[in-house]
Amino acid sequence: MKLFQRQIVFILFLVLVNTVYAEKPKQSQQVSHEKKVDYSAAIDRLKAAIRHEVEQKQLPAFSISLVDGDEMVWAEGFGFQDKDRKIRATEKTVYRVGSVSKLFTDIAVMQLVESGELNLDDTVQSHLPEFKPTNPFGGAISLGQLMTHRSGLVRESPVGNYFDPTEPSLVETVASLNQTSLVYKPGTKTKYSNAAVAVVGAVLEKQLDVSHAAQVRQKILDPLNMESSGFTVTPAVKKQLATGWMRTNDGRRFIAPTFLLGTGPAGNLYSNVVDLAKFLTCLFNLGQVQEGQILKRDTLQLMLTPQKDADGKPQRFGIGFHIQDFDGFTKVGHGGAVYGFSSQLEALPERKLGVAAVASLDGTNGVVGRLADYALRLMLAAQDGKSLPGYRMTGPVPSERAKELVGLYRNDEKQKLARITELNGDLFLHRGTFRYDLRSAAGDGTILTDDSIGSGTEVALEGKDVLRVGKTKFQRAADAPRPPTPADWKGLIGEYGWDHNTLYILEEEGQLFALIEWFYYYPLKQVDRNTFEFPDHGLYHGEGLKFTRGKDDVATDVVAAEVKFVRREVGTKDGETFQITPVKPIDELRAAALAASPPPEPGKYRQPELVDLTTLDPTIKLDIRYASENNFTGAVFYKQARAFMQRPAAEAVVRANARLKQRGLGLLIHDAYRPWHVTKMFWDATPGEFKDFVANPANGSRHNRGCAVDLTLYDLKSGEPIQMVAGYDEFSPRSFPLYPGGTARQRWYRQLLRQTMESEGFTVYEYEWWHFDFKDWKQYRIGNQTFEEIDQGH
Repeated sequence: MKLFQRQIVFILFLVLVNTVYAEKPKQSQQVSHEKKVDYSAAIDRLKAAIRHEVEQKQLPAFSISLVDGDEMVWAEGFGFQDKDRKIRATEKTVYRVGSVSKLFTDIAVMQLVESGELNLDDTVQSHLPEFKPTNPFGGAISLGQLMTHRSGLVRESPVGNYFDPTEPSLVETVASLNQTSLVYKPGTKTKYSNAAVAVVGAVLEKQLDVSHAAQVRQKILDPLNMESSGFTVTPAVKKQLATGWMRTNDGRRFIAPTFLLGTGPAGNLYSNVVDLAKFLTCLFNLGQVQEGQILKRDTLQLMLTPQKDADGKPQRFGIGFHIQDFDGFTKVGHGGAVYGFSSQLEALPERKLGVAAVASLDGTNGVVGRLADYALRLMLAAQDGKSLPGYRMTGPVPSERAKELVGLYRNDEKQKLARITELNGDLFLHRGTFRYDLRSAAGDGTILTDDSIGSGTEVALEGKDVLRVGKTKFQRAADAPRPPTPADWKGLIGEYGWDHNTLYILEEEGQLFALIEWFYYYPLKQVDRNTFEFPDHGLYHGEGLKFTRGKDDVATDVVAAEVKFVRREVGTKDGETFQITPVKPIDELRAAALAASPPPEPGKYRQPELVDLTTLDPTIKLDIRYASENNFTGAVFYKQARAFMQRPAAEAVVRANARLKQRGLGLLIHDAYRPWHVTKMFWDATPGEFKDFVANPANGSRHNRGCAVDLTLYDLKSGEPIQMVAGYDEFSPRSFPLYPGGTARQRWYRQLLRQTMESEGFTVYEYEWWHFDFKDWKQYRIGNQTFEEIDQGH
């Protein structure tokens, strides 16, 4: 008898001996409800928590449904489903639900196992003889191993992977796996694989000679009356489809791409929470639908039974279903994360309670899962007649406490780092794989991690220099420039891949890192000059990266986890000035700008007192780019290379320069007061895609008011500017204050500049690390005097 068949027989024997959960729950968990449970108070509490999270985490749309047995007890939508925020999200709003797709694919296969058309012990090659990835370990891959993430296959296929926007066929996607090697021996280790479930879908299609999407529609979605669901975008789906949104660590948001994955059986399902509630009801009815069964009871129980490793240790997966403990109950289901959407489908079979929740923002499974778990706890309490649990809400960390926490911390014993940074009132903890937001808990003021990825870890400063994160303690590290990056890595550092999903290779504290899928930081282990390995945890454990260098020793591409990422040309090379092609010639724009007038500003303002910065401190250096052709337009705007500011702002800059002298550094000014007509020329000359980097003359700018300054650092000994991640006036994400790439040394100097300026009352502009606005800018009127007119007292 084949191994998987023996496992099935043994499991069914245990089922018969112990009985299935639906017939006889554990005594401690068995609850009898003779009358319908009133969930109204629980739903009110849940609504309050959802509204808090939707507002705080800025979730564009969020929908949720609750199920008790064979009834959907409540469903609702929050936020807006369209990009223009005109159509409110409802329970009928359709979302992409990502890896929840895997449950439907695996059930479709199990239907064929029941009919005898497939066997879980069948080798893949017995159905797809052309499937031949390199297997250095020996032993064939079985269908059951694919469905339990025990096949040893790579996570993503070279073609049709999560990053690939070309929408290849399933046949092309599966064929590309022949270019790969198994990561682990089949059956020995759990490794989550989208590629594996794509192969499952290919086996299904080969067996039936119909498309995977059609089979799931006919055998699962239609019997469940899931009319708004499908693996293709039908008119019914499109009508209610939410706009998905991407977010990045440097603060950007953009509309998510809509291409279908080549690994479609693993992640292309569209659905809404009403349809997912029908699926949960079917689960609680042990596979029964209105007209028969989509699965036999014993088959479903097998899918909900955790797989075991060679030592008999239960794994996190059954067949398709993710399985974990939840407050003493077994929780089954699956999460989904696909471009612009995050979903959680969770069920407690012993109590027949379930929840489906989806948000239209990428990388928000943490908060979606947190709300789903809270819903389950509320329903449990309502069923048991107990007090309803509260929901821990948070707010901003007070600025003084935030300043005390900022810094780099080390735990040498565990070789771990923790870094706390701040930007315009937002506090961040970067530790391990993720960067988390830090917030203050309502009531007791405890500082906690709380964002779209995770929450609940306490962070506290013990004394001045010991940081406690959870139970781990870190010692504050010396605030000094980070060592130079190894020369051999400089050609590897940069951006690779696509606009919709960019891979960053960066250096952090003497180690090369990959920032992949926008949020996952992974330290890389170097194998040879161009080869690195991912760590033994996370999305890509067991896999590696291989760089290809060009003639200049700079990498042209990297194959990371079997996916080829091509180097992106971002910004400018070191020492070069970023330039645009003006929409119109500058001289033509100049005449119109000089003839125009600033917007009227009624009200009372301070009398202007513009002073030359260098007259207050001659050690402040100037590199006034707009007095030369060395600027983003290539044209001259000022007749003199001068830097004027309102006196209070200028004196604050002088104090900042004095602070920096103690570190052997000084300030190098690129621009300060700017006449309004120059701002108008910038705006009129700049193409639309770069408008975020120039001020709108209709509103004026802080520069026009004499309260903004563009600057960088220079070394007092050499007189040379300090190299930052991006150069001045570079119109690219590298200019953002939170841009994650580059080297630790570059980011340290960027942070030092910002902290120094902020200590004197300035705030950094969200798109430009070099641009700082003085706190009193609103008290000054827009100015339009030329430098010459200032000298003359006009």
